[in-house]
Amino acid sequence: MLLTLSAAAREPVASLKDLAALETRTGALVKRVMPATVAILSGSTGASGSGVVVNEDGLILTAAHVTDRAEEVDIVFPDGKQTKAKVLGSNYSKDAGMAQIVDPGPWPYVELGESGKLKAGDWVVALGHSEGYDPARTPPVRFGRVVSEGPGNFLTTDCTLIGGDSGGPLFDLDGRLVAINSSIGETLDNNNHAGIDGFKEDWQRMEAGESWGELQLNPLANPERPVIGIVMGRELRDGGVPVDQVTPNSPAAKAGIRRGDIIRSVDGVRVRGGRNLGMLLAKYSAGDVVEIGIERGRETTTFSIELMRMDQLAEELKR
Repeated sequence: MLLTLSAAAREPVASLKDLAALETRTGALVKRVMPATVAILSGSTGASGSGVVVNEDGLILTAAHVTDRAEEVDIVFPDGKQTKAKVLGSNYSKDAGMAQIVDPGPWPYVELGESGKLKAGDWVVALGHSEGYDPARTPPVRFGRVVSEGPGNFLTTDCTLIGGDSGGPLFDLDGRLVAINSSIGETLDNNNHAGIDGFKEDWQRMEAGESWGELQLNPLANPERPVIGIVMGRELRDGGVPVDQVTPNSPAAKAGIRRGDIIRSVDGVRVRGGRNLGMLLAKYSAGDVVEIGIERGRETTTFSIELMRMDQLAEELKR
């Protein structure tokens, strides 16, 4: 069992001593972050979920679908203390939402981390008020690993989640908030989380009460996803993606990609078809520069392309 645990983790557990140390570390971080993990209930919509307080003034991060269509929600802390919060803004495309406790603090809160630095195999801890607030217990603690780093703002873990955990926090082993529980996957131990880096990108807009985007977990339908600006032709049997059209004023056009080129790689990673190309690009952000490997006739070359948001490219074409 110990060998299985160490299979992909960057902090391997190779002995009982390692396992005991990991257990002690996890217990300490849970003791610190548990008081800030809240249950969220909406009397107007009937929805319930979880959230986490991130500053002493009572700012709460949660999943956008937990507070959707609500203006005010009830907040319950693990010790049973109750208060109310005003729903702020949401980016539905990232399933990221905010609420603000209306009563003055100070409130228990957690420290923010970084989701972009997470790698497959990293240990993480998920909390949430499973099946709603239960005065007979504190939020259950789920321990697991990062399974996938993307695509887009999302990451996947094998922490076991059920209904009510949505909006709850995901922590690294230093007790820093790295993501918010977003949705349960095909199995209870394969779940999606909205990375904290996506919250940081939209922080001011959400805190100001702005809401936008569409509530779905398909990163290829996200209007904010990064694109290079091409129309793909019918993909080849070997996975190459022919360029059927190059969008004017797009990153691809500015870089010199032409109709008839075949896309073979993204930053050295082989492209295995059209959808795979989209998923590879979705792991980046607009403004990132990627190396696109191109086959042109009998020659191969690489183009440096600065990615652009899909909605920004659409606006550019209207001008």
